[in-house]
Amino acid sequence: MARMKTKTIGLSLAFCVFGWAACFAADPQMGTWKLNETKSKITPGTLKNTHVVYSNMLGQVKVKSDGIDANNKPTHIEWSGKFDGKDYPVTGDPNSDTRSYTKVNDRTLTTTAKKNGKVIATGQIVVSADGKSRTVTINGTTPKGKKFQNTAVYEKQ
Repeated sequence: MARMKTKTIGLSLAFCVFGWAACFAADPQMGTWKLNETKSKITPGTLKNTHVVYSNMLGQVKVKSDGIDANNKPTHIEWSGKFDGKDYPVTGDPNSDTRSYTKVNDRTLTTTAKKNGKVIATGQIVVSADGKSRTVTINGTTPKGKKFQNTAVYEKQ
């Protein structure tokens, strides 16, 4: 009887873990994304993220990106928070100190970047229906006051 209970508890735990993992795996934003420079239109002199990783740990989303800044120097940017529209700190971005993401639907996020409480960029992130690519459209103003619009296309790795 004790052996049966142990098996039942073990199976129950396994199903819970698999269910929890499947729930987070189902979010099409999660994963590793690589910039397709041929399909992208990045304004010269603006930040270019070439590699982006979205991961989910216990309800908290972590976004890590690597790329180059306006002076062609390497960048490593990290953000942790929730897709709830609230501002969370960002590190490594010379142009912003907070970012917020809002989930619009299963495949779409909106984002806002701020520096010292002032909005410097807004955008939309859309994952394709097949989940193999995503398009990030960002509108903003550079630190020098120049307006820009970037469209970055990423492919899932």
